[in-house]
Amino acid sequence: MTKPILYTCARSRGLRATWAAEEAGVDIDLRVLPFPPRHMAPDYLQENPLGTVPLLIDQLGDEMGPYESRMTESCAIAHYLCSRGGPSDFIVLPGERDYAEYLDFTYHADATITFPQTVFMRFAIFEKDKGLEEAGHAYAKWFHKRLVKVEQRLEGREYLCADRFTVADICVGYALILAQNVGLDEGVPDSLKAYRERLTARPAYKRAFEREETQRKALETSN
Repeated sequence: MTKPILYTCARSRGLRATWAAEEAGVDIDLRVLPFPPRHMAPDYLQENPLGTVPLLIDQLGDEMGPYESRMTESCAIAHYLCSRGGPSDFIVLPGERDYAEYLDFTYHADATITFPQTVFMRFAIFEKDKGLEEAGHAYAKWFHKRLVKVEQRLEGREYLCADRFTVADICVGYALILAQNVGLDEGVPDSLKAYRERLTARPAYKRAFEREETQRKALETSN
């Protein structure tokens, strides 16, 4: 079986996928691109016409022959990598307690939490000169208000689901990591900052982060 190929940019949502691979022990071919890839690595558009990261390409096969799977959603990729070799403790299965909550928080991470962060980044950071900074800060407030669901869920819990670390923690945890990186940490509750510290102390997270950073620095040196 060939290695899955993961295209990403360091510290982007693709970190969810790199982190999941490290947790699950999946050997991936990691390819870190310069940001933004649609402009800095135009050839990448041949692989992903959207020009977004992450992109996972996996060469597989069954009784009908070889085939290729392609995925572009970071939370789905994280779930896929942690279940690629079969059931694991990193996912919650149908019939298990918290299966519904596992699905809910895994999807909630991007659809409800990371979404306003990306709008904030676009209007208040990347395109600040276009006069839409105020709109960006409005989305920052939206992000902070949407943290209440995670905050309440973690009252009396170390992790979100099934009394163990799962992909839901990877997906939600990345949004909290991103908040710290882009200047949105002031509105993050202390309990969620403590949760983030627990997650980023995991050896697999540290390996994933360092792996991406090593490739990012190599790219900058070569350019």
